[in-house]
Amino acid sequence: MTSAAGKLLIIDDEERLRQLLARILQLEGYTIVQATTAKEGLRQLDNQTIDVVVCDVKLPDANGIELSKTIKTAYPAVEIIMLTAYGTINDGVTAIKNGAFDYITKGDDNERIIPLVSKAMDKALLQRRVLELESKLSRRFGFERIIGTSPSITNAIKLAQKVAATDTTVLLLGETGTGKEVFAEAIHYSSLRNNKPFIAINCSAFSRELLESELFGHKAGSFTGAIKDKKGLFEEASGGTIFLDEIGEMDHDLQAKLLRVLESQQFIKIGDTKATQVNVRILAATNRDLQVEVNEGRFRSDLFYRLSVFQIVLPSLRDRRKDIGPLAESFIKQFAIKVGKHINGYTPEFIEKLEAYNWPGNIRELKNVIERAVILCDGKELDADVLPYEFDKLSPGNNYNQASTFDLSVMEQQHIKRTLAHTQGNRAEAARLLNIGIATLYRKLKEYGIE
Repeated sequence: MTSAAGKLLIIDDEERLRQLLARILQLEGYTIVQATTAKEGLRQLDNQTIDVVVCDVKLPDANGIELSKTIKTAYPAVEIIMLTAYGTINDGVTAIKNGAFDYITKGDDNERIIPLVSKAMDKALLQRRVLELESKLSRRFGFERIIGTSPSITNAIKLAQKVAATDTTVLLLGETGTGKEVFAEAIHYSSLRNNKPFIAINCSAFSRELLESELFGHKAGSFTGAIKDKKGLFEEASGGTIFLDEIGEMDHDLQAKLLRVLESQQFIKIGDTKATQVNVRILAATNRDLQVEVNEGRFRSDLFYRLSVFQIVLPSLRDRRKDIGPLAESFIKQFAIKVGKHINGYTPEFIEKLEAYNWPGNIRELKNVIERAVILCDGKELDADVLPYEFDKLSPGNNYNQASTFDLSVMEQQHIKRTLAHTQGNRAEAARLLNIGIATLYRKLKEYGIE
């Protein structure tokens, strides 16, 4: 019995040979489907999952070699073994060029059929598993994971889907927490580069020198501490996509080096004398107005124009309030599983409070609020009493538009306090949730006098 079960289609109009092959292969544990014509064979392929096709070159209604090309185009994971008459081995060779796995000559190669089918089946099943994994990746990182039906988000999704199939540089714009990295991942995993690396880096998290080394790499001895050669992220991402988050924070001199990569797909490592060639797609994001940055001399105009070939603006959460409910439901399921609770949903008052809030932190803030609420919830549904204290000021239909709401420092203080309350004073975890360094958190705590 074969170790890799599978389904095999035999297409041959010679009854005796077809039945003989079917019997031999059934004894090996394969499920056998039969067809006498090309038309019938294609119908079988349409109606069920076939792993391997054994097909005669001469069929009543088609040439088997051309049929093999048709099958491989429509079903790339299917492997094909051609049956050729004695003296027509060239047909088999041509079939292989068209994508067939191999060929055997009728009557003379009976001892080859079992090991040949076994190898073809192993390859077909492996390809099927790869396709299934790619499908799972697409569901996990593709556009399917983006929740929302409001016009602003659906328009952004449509733009991203159209540009995904190209190699065009994309600039994602929007407030902090609107999901720019989620969109970048979706663009990559919906592109032809989806089986190559996707590498994301936050440009604001590094000093100028360290960011240059991280992006472009260095040669041993090029600076103190450079004890060996290091590949940069551009080199690591070659063939795939690199996502430059917070591109507006990049040092002006380093922008020139990035421009060279955009223009020539080349760069020079720190301490090197020759260029390194890469093949990488660049996606970038910022919450700054880069046109203002250009006008004030903080961002290179030539780099801006190269980055902004295709811009996608992601809407704030307060501009897509009808999506708050579906987003909340998704986060509730996620965190309920994480903490081992059975939570069925939320009360009307809970969702009314969420919809009335101004959401300065957008989806990231909503996610944090839901995680806290799930942890605090003792029942089967979330009620308003598990929301942070600032939600107590809200009533249905009353947007959180007091003057203090628009004071950035006030909102930042409130958000830090809320996050620390959520982590029960764990500052390292609070820094992680806030997506800032621990040193930055301590500086802000001192600045705002937060104990």
